[in-house]
Amino acid sequence: MNDRPNGRQNDRPGSGDEARAAGELLAHTLRLVAPLDAAAVAEARDRQARLTKPRGSLGVLEEVSVQLAGLAGRCPPPMPEPAAVAIFAADHGVHAQGVSPWPQEVTAQMVANFLAGGAAVNAFAAQTGTRVVVVDIGVAGDLGDIARAGGDRLLSRRVRSGTADISLEPAMTRSDALIAVATGIDVAVELIDGGHRCLIAGDMGIANTTPSAALIAVFTGADPAEVTGRGTGIDEATLRHKVDVVRRALTRHTPSVTDPIGALTAVGGLEHAAITGFLLGAASRRVPVVLDGVIAGSAALVAQALAPAVAEACVAGHRSAEPGHAVALRKLGLRPLVDLELRLGEGTGAVLALPLVQAAVRALREMATFDSAGVTDKAGDKTGDRTGDRTGDRTGDRTGDRTGDRTGGDAGAGHG
Repeated sequence: MNDRPNGRQNDRPGSGDEARAAGELLAHTLRLVAPLDAAAVAEARDRQARLTKPRGSLGVLEEVSVQLAGLAGRCPPPMPEPAAVAIFAADHGVHAQGVSPWPQEVTAQMVANFLAGGAAVNAFAAQTGTRVVVVDIGVAGDLGDIARAGGDRLLSRRVRSGTADISLEPAMTRSDALIAVATGIDVAVELIDGGHRCLIAGDMGIANTTPSAALIAVFTGADPAEVTGRGTGIDEATLRHKVDVVRRALTRHTPSVTDPIGALTAVGGLEHAAITGFLLGAASRRVPVVLDGVIAGSAALVAQALAPAVAEACVAGHRSAEPGHAVALRKLGLRPLVDLELRLGEGTGAVLALPLVQAAVRALREMATFDSAGVTDKAGDKTGDRTGDRTGDRTGDRTGDRTGDRTGGDAGAGHG
C-alpha cells in the first residue's frame, strides 16, 4: 500500500485517476460483502445447545459466537486473534464554529501520544495484546518529526489536510470521499494479510462528534437534537449551538441515504470515510470488526447503506455516553457488550470489549459437549454428538439469519 501525498488541495495531480481507482476498489469490495453462512450459523446454534451448561446461560456471548461462526463459514470459528486497532486521525473545518473547547492542534499532539504509547488506548491495548496502528487520513498540521519517528506504527495516508466547515460548504469533494473510503479498505486488507484476525476501528479528531451527529441524523432520520451530544464536555449553551450547527449543515446540503458517498462528501469527516472502508474491507474478507463509539457507529451506518450485510461482520464493543450512538446501534441492529459510560474514542471501548469477543469464541471451541463429557443434560439423557466438531471450511450458502436481537449501543464519543 503506497503512501499518498499530504496536501489540502482537492485537485492535486493524479487525483482524478486515483478517484476512479478508488471507485473501482469500492465496487469490487461491495461485491464480496455477503450475509452470514446459514449452515455454519445452524451448526453453531446446535453446538451451543449441546455444551455443558444450561442452554442460553452465556447470554449474548452465545450469540457472538454464532455470529462469528456464520461470518467465518465454519463451526467453531477461528479465534479472533491477534487483533489490531487502527486509529484514523483527521481534522475538521467545523471546529471553527466553536463546537469543541479543545484546540485543533490536539489532533496532531494526540497522534504523537499514540505513537509514544501514552494514550488510554495504548494502555488498554497492552492489557489485551492488541497492536496499535495510527493512520493519518487527514490531520491538518504537519506531523514532521512525528511522522518520521512513527515507523510502521504510523501509516501516512493523508487525503487532504482536514475537511472544510460543513456548516458553510461540503466537507470534501466526492473524489476525496472515495479515496478515503478506499484507503480504509486498503488498511483493513493490509492488516488481515499481515495475520490479524480481528480488527478494531478507532478514531482521533477534534470536533469529530459534530459530523458524526450529522451522519447519524441522515441515516436514521433522527432529529439533530436527539443525536448530538457533549463530546469532550461542552456546556449547555455550546451544546445548543452545536445542535444548530448540525441542523444548518443538513439544511444546506440535504444529504440523502440513497447516496452514502454523497453524504460523506457533504457532512462527513475523512476518518468517517476511512472507517467506512475499513468495515467494508474487513467484511469482504470475513474478518470481524469490534466497533468503538459514536464515530465508528456513524461510519458503520454509511457502510450499511452501501452493503447491508456489513453489520453482520461487526460486534458492538460498548455503548457510548453520546446519545447518537445508541440511535446508530439500533439502526445497525447491534447490541453493546458493555456499558461503562465511556466517551473517549480512540478505540478504547472496543479494545476493552475484545476479551469478551475472544471468550465467546473460545467457549464454543473448547467447552465439552454433554455427550463427550458424559454429563446428563436437563432432559435426562445424553444428546449425542450429532454433528461433531467439524471445523472444515463451509463457505456455501451465505444467506444466514442475523444473530439475535442486538439492539443496544457501541462505544466512546471521541476527543471531538
